[in-house]
Amino acid sequence: MTVPSPGTRPGPPADDRGVPTVTELRLSAFRSHRGAVFPLGPVTLFAGASGSGKSSVLEVYDALARLGGGAELGAVFRDPVGCVPERAGPDAEGRRGFRIGCTVEGPAGPVRLDLAVQAEPELRIVGERLTCDGQTLLATALRDPGRSTVQAAWYTAGTAPVTRAPLPDDLLGTALLPLRVAGKTAGQLRVLAAAEQVVLALRSVFACDPQPSRMREPVALGDARLLRGCDNLAEVLRRTHHQCAKRHARLAAMVRSGCAGPVEALTVEELADGRVRAMVGRGGPWATPVGRLGDGELRYLALALVLLTGPGVLAMDTVAEVPAAMQALTVLADGFDRSLDGRQTRDLVALAASVCGEGHIRLVGTLTDASAPYARGVDGVAVVDLGP
Repeated sequence: MTVPSPGTRPGPPADDRGVPTVTELRLSAFRSHRGAVFPLGPVTLFAGASGSGKSSVLEVYDALARLGGGAELGAVFRDPVGCVPERAGPDAEGRRGFRIGCTVEGPAGPVRLDLAVQAEPELRIVGERLTCDGQTLLATALRDPGRSTVQAAWYTAGTAPVTRAPLPDDLLGTALLPLRVAGKTAGQLRVLAAAEQVVLALRSVFACDPQPSRMREPVALGDARLLRGCDNLAEVLRRTHHQCAKRHARLAAMVRSGCAGPVEALTVEELADGRVRAMVGRGGPWATPVGRLGDGELRYLALALVLLTGPGVLAMDTVAEVPAAMQALTVLADGFDRSLDGRQTRDLVALAASVCGEGHIRLVGTLTDASAPYARGVDGVAVVDLGP
């Protein structure tokens, strides 16, 4: 089923509450988390020892983003039973599951999305609630376990207070509302505005996990949008070099700080077979292919590139029909400090604080305990300690 893009229905005009932004994650019952509520700022970094649940927070954000983009539940949760909190027993019907949610701030006000997902005996969304200022705008519930649907009711405020209809139990109901809600009453317009605000915020996400082993070889030219693993780093650097001179120069300055040895420039060499490879200029005729850099240097370069670009450069679900001024990109970076030394971590955190302070990009990442001190005390950066 195709999920419509936000902005296809009329809604209230934008106000000074800004672009739609996820400002809170809730892991009500998910893996090792119970009743966990995490506020999110421009830069939010989760720190803790291995097994403390850092990655679970980003997993929930990524899952909500993919559901908001129309992905089916089974494609998002490959191991749903593993998401059920430990020692959570089944109910009388043998059912077990997990609960997650988020809050999205924006022109429609603070909108809460909460999901109850059944993992056993079969994967399905058994409850979804969309609320704004304490008013329920959408509620779904599983009425007949023998059907692959849930019963949905959304606010109408017309001759009938609510409209009821079945929705699929493997798709996010909020993302389907623009297909179902007519937008003829003030109540319906409010439902549409809230739903579109949530979907827009969730779709504006880029999950990034640079893989140095994939970044070392020359690459063929494609659509020049950076992949999640940064496999096509050289191709994207070629694009930024030609199209974004100011940002490319800032990136080169970051590389100068984060890589060993002298760095005079960051260039791209076109090979005879049509492929390209990135080069670090060392001064004069000397240059080093980035494939010879260490893992930490490559991850540092890739993360700096992500922070200095945006939706047009990153391979993500862009929302073309919504003006860029109404979108705020959120970068998810699990293992933000992986393979980095303290100096590299400190410089990347400072870059994130600077870029995210401008308002159109946000960062949610994880750190090891050892790297947490490099992020504490940086203006605009919140470090959330999850403990051992």
